[in-house]
Amino acid sequence: MNLGWQNGERITGMTVYVRTRDCKFWIEEDWTEDGIATDLVCAGVAKEDIVLAFHEPKMQQYTDFAVAS
Repeated sequence: MNLGWQNGERITGMTVYVRTRDCKFWIEEDWTEDGIATDLVCAGVAKEDIVLAFHEPKMQQYTDFAVAS
């Protein structure tokens, strides 16, 4: 999460937001360079247990990851 001030205005923003639901990792927001899904896979999490929730459900079927149910 980014918090702070810039030019007299409050700056807030989510860099990464991951939650667990139904025994899967749901990536809601990911602005990292390589993607948090890559880190999860490298840590041993199966792609079937990762949902790229920032993609609309009808597009998720075209990824290598789980589809929201």
